[in-house]
Amino acid sequence: MSLENKKAVNLPLWKTSIWELDRKISVVLITQNEEIRTANAIRSCLSFASEIIVVDGGSTDSTVERSQELDCKVFVNPWCGYVKQRQFGIDQAQHEWIFMIDSDEVISEELADSILEWRKTSELVCQAFSVNRVGNFLGVWLTNNSDDQLRLFNKRQFRIKDMLVHESLDIGQERVAKLNGVLWHAGFRSIHDHVARFNHYTTLDAQQNYLDGKRFNLLRLLLKPIARFLQYLLLHRLFQKGIPGLSVSAFKAYYDFIKELKLYEIAWKEEVE
Repeated sequence: MSLENKKAVNLPLWKTSIWELDRKISVVLITQNEEIRTANAIRSCLSFASEIIVVDGGSTDSTVERSQELDCKVFVNPWCGYVKQRQFGIDQAQHEWIFMIDSDEVISEELADSILEWRKTSELVCQAFSVNRVGNFLGVWLTNNSDDQLRLFNKRQFRIKDMLVHESLDIGQERVAKLNGVLWHAGFRSIHDHVARFNHYTTLDAQQNYLDGKRFNLLRLLLKPIARFLQYLLLHRLFQKGIPGLSVSAFKAYYDFIKELKLYEIAWKEEVE
């Protein structure tokens, strides 16, 4: 889930008070055929979650059984798209505060402690919070390529935007505070899997762009991939991460090139049909 260009600000989240409260949090996780990763994600949330909602898209492995063994509320719901699947999970949650996590993510102890501390604060400075997410590629954690992700929010205030991919919260101009700690994203499985996922995501991304009125642009096809490669390799200093860093920079450029080409393909197909 992207932050959609919302700049997270560090706010004074915790202030002393003569009384305490305990905000209950429902963790929502969507998954399918990720028995080991899902179990790891669930375990990292146990210290602060009041309940954990697992929405399974129809796993053929033991994802459902493992989740139930960890006392999660498991709902088997046939895959209906990223937004609808995640919103389905949110709608099942008992509590108004939601923390969203993916099956290939793990919450650090520092982040879990930050959430626990926030639960007991009486000072509510905003209704949405971001976390710092760090990804892994070829066994290397790309700490200089982290990104902010909106993950903790009040479901009475916000819903997820109806998008085909890269879904995000519709928070308007609301303030966003940032929690301390890291959300570790162990998304890399193999080069083959990475290419397959990019192929799927670029198709959805191009379709969403077209629905939003965006059309193919030759300069964007030629220049944006190069700019993206240099941005990640140099500005994000991924050159310091060796082959994994170089690969991620190249994949970022590849993503932009293929997405733009698929935007051209959509228009081309409309013309010939």
